[in-house]
Amino acid sequence: MLAAIALTVTLTRYEFFGDELYFLAAGRRLAFGGADQGPLVPMIAHLTQLIAPGSLLALRIPVVVLSVAGIVLSAAIAREFGGGRLPQTLAATAYATSPFMVNQSAMLSTFAFDATFLAVITWLLVRWVRTRQDWLLFVSGVVAAIDIQVKWLIPVAWVCLGIGVAVSGPRAMLRRRALWCGSAVLAAAAIPGLVWQSAHGWPQLAMGAVVGAEQDATGGGRIGCVVQMVGLAGLLGALLLAFGIWGAFRVHSVAPYRFLVLALLLYAWLIALSDGRPYYLGGMFPVAFAAGAVSLSHVGVERWMRITGIPVVAISVTTVVAALTALPLPGSWLRTPIDTASQLVQRVSLHGTEGWSQLTETVDDAYRTLTPIEQLDTVIITQNYWQASALEQFGKQYRLPAIYSPNRGFGYFDTPPDWASTVLYVGVDNAAAALRADFASVEPVARLDERLGIPGINRKLTVWKCVRPTYPWSQTWTRMMAPELEQGV
Repeated sequence: MLAAIALTVTLTRYEFFGDELYFLAAGRRLAFGGADQGPLVPMIAHLTQLIAPGSLLALRIPVVVLSVAGIVLSAAIAREFGGGRLPQTLAATAYATSPFMVNQSAMLSTFAFDATFLAVITWLLVRWVRTRQDWLLFVSGVVAAIDIQVKWLIPVAWVCLGIGVAVSGPRAMLRRRALWCGSAVLAAAAIPGLVWQSAHGWPQLAMGAVVGAEQDATGGGRIGCVVQMVGLAGLLGALLLAFGIWGAFRVHSVAPYRFLVLALLLYAWLIALSDGRPYYLGGMFPVAFAAGAVSLSHVGVERWMRITGIPVVAISVTTVVAALTALPLPGSWLRTPIDTASQLVQRVSLHGTEGWSQLTETVDDAYRTLTPIEQLDTVIITQNYWQASALEQFGKQYRLPAIYSPNRGFGYFDTPPDWASTVLYVGVDNAAAALRADFASVEPVARLDERLGIPGINRKLTVWKCVRPTYPWSQTWTRMMAPELEQGV
């Protein structure tokens, strides 16, 4: 309850994130698939705005529910392991004070849903081991089927769990019809997304390389990914994570669930090997924290709490409270401009995103430079999907023309019409050379460059007037499509 209140009170501390704006745009154009995510999160984003249009609070309420669910699941899994009140409290506290939970509760995201659904699956499997009620296996498949509507990560985690069971048992799980029926539900739920991917050239495959490149640029590669995974667990969480791995091989009450630890290690290895996001592992944190808390109870948790535990818990709680109250840091603290991808990630994490109104006003100013005749056949094209999503969300009052972007999922929404002979192109300062290959005339009509702004939003941004496309849009659009989030850093 305290966590729910704290998270709700601080829910609007950040402005809209770029991906949140994209989910709103995707929610207005629901489809069975997307370039890098399924339809569930955009659908929920759309529903929240039907209930409370423009409300940032309504948009983020689902992540509070998911974050609290992660805390409860951590305690519930510890209880299934045979842990009493203290181990349950310790596991729940570890999740509640983890940097992962702070990030999960900060904005509407796919990983907030994916992590909680995976945690539910692990709880169902743990409960099956204790009770042997086969319906739990089928329900786990149903939850996985829902999760695949969020992101295409759950099949990987599902296979890792299966390998863990095959290696360490209980192998009787693999002989249960309910498990295979649940797996069939998961496979069937993947079909609409696979059909969409096939019809659109399998953009999800290209996104793997893009995510890897972004991770290398901001996280220090595979070693950095592993370090970040541990960092996302937090001080208390990292300690319980280590004890959980140890306890799976040394503690009698945790040993029957060793397959979960093996699955966690395999999943973490695959994430790092593929240059994935470190937060992909977050769905395994509840079971890891629970295993660690119960393992501690077998080595004298009361004594540990008196000597080490209380300071560790106090530091963890203080850190998360400070993060929730202090972040985002005020803009007056900014001193240096953003010139690298890692600086951009740090800036967004500590200060959030801003500059959407400046972006919208700049584009509107550029649009007003056109003659009434030119405005009739004008569309707006943005270099990245954040810009397009922001202009669509905040540009309603300006009566801007139709907005398109060839970037990531936005590029699959629609193609500009062939009657569009004038384009206002919103992009980074060096975009002119590429544009001249597609238009007869290209000239800058507006520029936005706040020294301490965010590249691509209110820094290093130019609006170009592009006249007379060289080729039909059906050809040009395919060539312009790009999965990378270009922001000029």
